[in-house]
Formats: sequence, C-alpha cells, structure tokens
Amino acid sequence: MRKIAAVLLVLVSILTITAYAAAYAAAKSYQFTGVVKTVQGDTFTVQKSASQTWEFSKDASTKGTVKVGDKVTVQYRMVATEIEASAAAAPKAKK
Repeated sequence: MRKIAAVLLVLVSILTITAYAAAYAAAKSYQFTGVVKTVQGDTFTVQKSASQTWEFSKDASTKGTVKVGDKVTVQYRMVATEIEASAAAAPKAKK
C-alpha cells in the first residue's frame, strides 16, 4: 500500500511540475513603456524614444483604456498567427 501511495505521489508531482512549466512557457509576456501618440479605433501607437515607436492593436479582452498623451506600459505576448515556410537551400558542394 505504501508503494502505491509513493508512486502516486511521484506521478502527481511530475504532472504538476510539467503543467506549471507549460503554463509558464505559454504565458511569457513582454512590456513596452512610453507615451501614447495616436489612438484610432482598436489601434494605438506608443513612443518610447525619438527612434522607437510601436503600434499595438487591442481587442475585447484587452484590459485598460488609452488616451493620447498618457504614459502607458503595454503588456503583450508574441504569438504567431500564420507561418509560411519554404524549403531551406541546399548547401553548395565543395570542390
């Protein structure tokens, strides 16, 4: 009976660690801080410096609102929406 309980405890521990690792990898997020320069519908631009201006889109699940002139910190995730791949070029033969 103790062996079964020990095996179950190990299995539950492994599954829990795996689930947390997968959740952490999926939830990796980044942030961008700056001043809101434009707001047009669901799109807004944030300027961090004279050479760095980013455009963001928001949807119904986005929390918070923005107005021109506000200093904001945008939390975002990089998620691929479509991938178009082509075959890698074959290496050239040596002479």
